[in-house]
Amino acid sequence: MSYFVTGNEYVSLPTIREDNAAVESVTFLHMGAKGMIELAGTSDVPLLMPVVYVNGREIPIEDVRWERRYHWIPQFFARAGHLGFEGVYLAPIGERGFGVRLTVKGDTDGVTFGIKGCWGTTFHSVNESKLIDAPKFAYDSGWNHAFVMDQRAGLPLLAFAPLYTERPEAGSIEWRYAQTGNDITFQFTESAENNHEFVLWFGLGFEEVAAATSAKEMFRHGWDAKMRETANWLAMRERTVGDATLDAILNLNLFFSFFFGGGETLDTEEFVLVTSRSPRYYVSAAYWDRDSLLWSFPAILLADSETARLMLNYVFTRQIRNAGIHSRYIDGTVLEPGFELDELCAPVIALTRYVEETGDVRILKDEAVRAGIDVILKKLAAKRHREVELYETFLQPTDDMRTYPYLTYNNVLVWYILKKLSSFYPEYEHLRETAERVKSAILQRLVREKDGKKLFVWSSDLDGGWDIYDEPPGSLLLLPFYGFCSLDDPVWKNTTEVIRHRDYPFSFADYPIAEIGCRHAPYPWVLSIANSLLSGAWEKAKRHLSLCRFDNGIACESVDPVTGESRTGDAFATCAGFLAFAIDTAFNGKRLCGSEEISF
Repeated sequence: MSYFVTGNEYVSLPTIREDNAAVESVTFLHMGAKGMIELAGTSDVPLLMPVVYVNGREIPIEDVRWERRYHWIPQFFARAGHLGFEGVYLAPIGERGFGVRLTVKGDTDGVTFGIKGCWGTTFHSVNESKLIDAPKFAYDSGWNHAFVMDQRAGLPLLAFAPLYTERPEAGSIEWRYAQTGNDITFQFTESAENNHEFVLWFGLGFEEVAAATSAKEMFRHGWDAKMRETANWLAMRERTVGDATLDAILNLNLFFSFFFGGGETLDTEEFVLVTSRSPRYYVSAAYWDRDSLLWSFPAILLADSETARLMLNYVFTRQIRNAGIHSRYIDGTVLEPGFELDELCAPVIALTRYVEETGDVRILKDEAVRAGIDVILKKLAAKRHREVELYETFLQPTDDMRTYPYLTYNNVLVWYILKKLSSFYPEYEHLRETAERVKSAILQRLVREKDGKKLFVWSSDLDGGWDIYDEPPGSLLLLPFYGFCSLDDPVWKNTTEVIRHRDYPFSFADYPIAEIGCRHAPYPWVLSIANSLLSGAWEKAKRHLSLCRFDNGIACESVDPVTGESRTGDAFATCAGFLAFAIDTAFNGKRLCGSEEISF
């Protein structure tokens, strides 16, 4: 099944079916649930589906074609019998909900059209999706002149409310709902003889009033105003590298990372970060330092520095006490234990990028930031080898178990953050010498000879054991990107030749998409394409991008080396950010438009 997606800060539509435009589910973040809640249909009926009737008989929607307006707003064009049928899904910026606009064209005699659906199941998602076994209710409501649906676990959990008018007596819309067991079915239809266009809004909230008035707020502004506002927001953040194909990949993945890599919780209105707000990603709705700060953050900084600042605030408050721990819930508590050195370094790397790109040095004086840096340095000191200025990790950048504790890539990150902190803070000036000792130790202890050539090893125990390996989530290809060595450095060039060579088991050197994989997912990784873009191999990476379909255009974990279709990790929001950033960086991206608003 192939999907389109859209969403805003509060709500995500991660599963809009490409074949029939049905919405299988809607998701939102919930602090009280420590993750994500998904509203879905049943195995037979989707949550929402556009429908067309001729003389009371439902007509199949066929020949569905799609376009993405401003690389984010999905619009379909289809045929329903003799009629042309069009639809747009819009999640307006800053609103707790979304809307759908449907249009029919042709002979409309006896034609009605609209939306039908079924709220059948609700899931709680943090990596795994579990059914929320709590009663749902549907009831007439004066707040939206129709009905409201909600779910309660003693106290209200959520409410979901449609709205089409504030003057039902003046309209031609017909609606109905019914509850059978815990399934709620509903339908809204408009007579095409009276109106060829139909708009329906859906609001989300903690309970009835919040959900209904969320929909009413969007209705009162009107479809055109909400579309204009959202389109302008997107247009002001679009990027271009002067190539239409690359621009499409860049901007779709930029916006996917922006809206699916974080957002506002529905219950507490707190900004949080996650791997993905799509339940299709296999570790969705949880927080990783590495994913959010090394991959997504650079792209968000390109698009919106204020949001990048919110990201840092969240990290240095909610998440900082467990920095470096494998994964956490959105409230900062530990989800999966296990220490990862790259994740411990990630907050400082993101802070560095923010300061250097924006010039906002005031953040360096923020009490939470200062306290957070102290936490990171104390944790780092505990991981130092007793004699050598190198630092160990328990898990590798794939989150898999290490072979040897001292990873070259991870220690390059340590060198990087110590060097940067020494330049930011007078009291940390001594870390400059520590950084130089780290670099010296890497060059002395993590460089070995193979076939007469020196190269960087993947990891070592510093006691004779070492291995040749690479992982795209923390690749040796990125050593020049972090400034540790130049692209002409012979040791680094030898390293890249070995891990790209056909004899290396994860190189895929003889395939059309010749990017690096690893044991975690033995196919070419999308992160490897990004790594290539950032390490001088941009023309080859560009060719690989042209062959990739990914997850219907959106970054996934890995792709088939021949077809470019997704093999693992669909809807990978943080990876999408790193791919967008890498394209922009490799091909000198710039903002597409100036400060003026677009017109319609």
